[in-house]
Amino acid sequence: METNYSNQTPSASQRAIEFRDEIAGMQISAPVDADERRFLVAGMALVGIGIVLILAGYWGASGTPIPAKQTPYLISGGLLGLAVVVAGAALFVRYSLSRYLRFWLVRSIYEQRTQTDREVEVLERLEALLHAAVRTRSQTPPSQGPNQF
Repeated sequence: METNYSNQTPSASQRAIEFRDEIAGMQISAPVDADERRFLVAGMALVGIGIVLILAGYWGASGTPIPAKQTPYLISGGLLGLAVVVAGAALFVRYSLSRYLRFWLVRSIYEQRTQTDREVEVLERLEALLHAAVRTRSQTPPSQGPNQF
């Protein structure tokens, strides 16, 4: 990959093309979408299974009026179901956030480079204006006589 260090700055569209080429040249393997999707689906499935376990525990415990017989349903259905729901939600949140943050990071880099290109263009225009002003001032003849204000 060759970097251009000349005095001329490429336009924003050229920089976007260079950015895409640089990303492609890094040879970073993209995360396997199938694995990520499996974990997302597994997270959603675990949340559903956990809710079914909680409902089954409630159904089993509601069938008996004796609290001692309700305890196994509370433990197996309620607490296990709650643990499965939490694990499923954690999987879902983790893998959905990783997709979003990856997109956000690339978008942020792209916008930052675009903003930098705009700033460079403005600075180059200011530099050209200053050079033109210095040239015209140096080409004008000095005034005759003392300066009076």
